[in-house]
Parts: sequence; structure tokens; C-alpha cells
Amino acid sequence: MILRQILHLSSLFCSTVSVHLRRNIGLSAIVFNKTKELDPVQKLFLDKIREYNTKSKQAGGPVDAGPEFQKDMNESLARLQRAYGEGDLTKFPEFKFE
Repeated sequence: MILRQILHLSSLFCSTVSVHLRRNIGLSAIVFNKTKELDPVQKLFLDKIREYNTKSKQAGGPVDAGPEFQKDMNESLARLQRAYGEGDLTKFPEFKFE
């Protein structure tokens, strides 16, 4: 009986330790990947994302969006306005709890 409890506790301990080890190994892999140099494709991808981010901040919205995009956006907003009522649909709603 005591032996069975000890074996049960040891199996629980092993499973807990294995979970923590897997988590720590996973986190350390992420840390090591951030410290090493990126490969050229990843670097190019990140550079393009950063470039788009600066262009969208300068333009104040989507980059290289034509009049068709603006027309579709206005139609979608009008449809949502009819379906859900008033308010600015381009902003996140503010909640006030009392």
C-alpha cells in the first residue's frame, strides 16, 4: 500500500518535472533564436513589414489603396452601420462598468 503511494507520487513528480523541462527548453530555444542572426529571407520579410509600417503611419491608413478599396470600405461600414446602429465603427468601443 505504501509502496503503491510512493510509486504514484514518484510518477506525478516525474510528469511535473517533465512538463517544466519542456517549457524551459521551449523558452530557451526562443531566446537563443532571438540572439542569433536572422537568415536573409526572414530579414527581408521583417524589413518589408517595417517599411510598410512607416509608410502606413505617414499615409494615415492603408498603403497604395486605390479608390476601389475606399469604395468597398465605405459600403462595408454603411452596411455595418445599418446592422448595428450608430457610433464610429472604425474605433474600438469603450466600456464603462459601474
